[in-house]
Amino acid sequence: MKDTMIPDFERRKSKYSPIATILREVYGDLKWEPTQDAMDELISCILSQNTNDNNRDRGFYALKARYPTWQAVMEAPESELIETIRPAGLANQKGPRIQNALRHIWSERGAFDLNFLGELSLDAARQWLTALDGIGPKTAAIVMCFSFNRPAFPVDTHVHRVGMRIGFLPDKISADKAHEVMERLVPPQDHYAFHIQLIRHGRTICKARNPLCDRCPINQYCDYFTSLRKPGEASL
Repeated sequence: MKDTMIPDFERRKSKYSPIATILREVYGDLKWEPTQDAMDELISCILSQNTNDNNRDRGFYALKARYPTWQAVMEAPESELIETIRPAGLANQKGPRIQNALRHIWSERGAFDLNFLGELSLDAARQWLTALDGIGPKTAAIVMCFSFNRPAFPVDTHVHRVGMRIGFLPDKISADKAHEVMERLVPPQDHYAFHIQLIRHGRTICKARNPLCDRCPINQYCDYFTSLRKPGEASL
């Protein structure tokens, strides 16, 4: 996506530096470090779809406890796998999706190893991942950002909501399209840290219901907060 394709691009981009400085002070200066390999990240992301982190983790830990290898997951009876990951929710969809992804990886690579993605261009890696059934831009961005520290900016529900309210994102933009916008607004080296900081801000201050605008440390830069103020009223 080119900058000229983003409405009011310069104004949106100008918000980044002061907001990033404040969120860094509030939530810490976060440094990337790998927490799990790309295979674990991919399957965990599938389990996370349309559920919360706790349910995702329960499903993922149950899967890892029952099956010693990805080969065993791929070859497990579908009904057994579904029951194993049921704590993650929507197991009837996620079980076949996981097995289809594993079959695709095995067929293409001959091994359950995604480290090759780190050697591809970012666009090529995205295309490879999104060719898997049920894998969209968010999951592809998470795998590339979290597993490889590549400049991909994941947009989940928190980032989408906070980004819209602040004014990083144009009105009515979908979460899928928002990935491209955030990647243009945020310096590549800051994608990981700013993604996490926006999530934390969305969970603690900029909540879906009843956002705590009066307590928000970045309200002076927020389009939503500005819209709530009466004409001539000073920012808190």
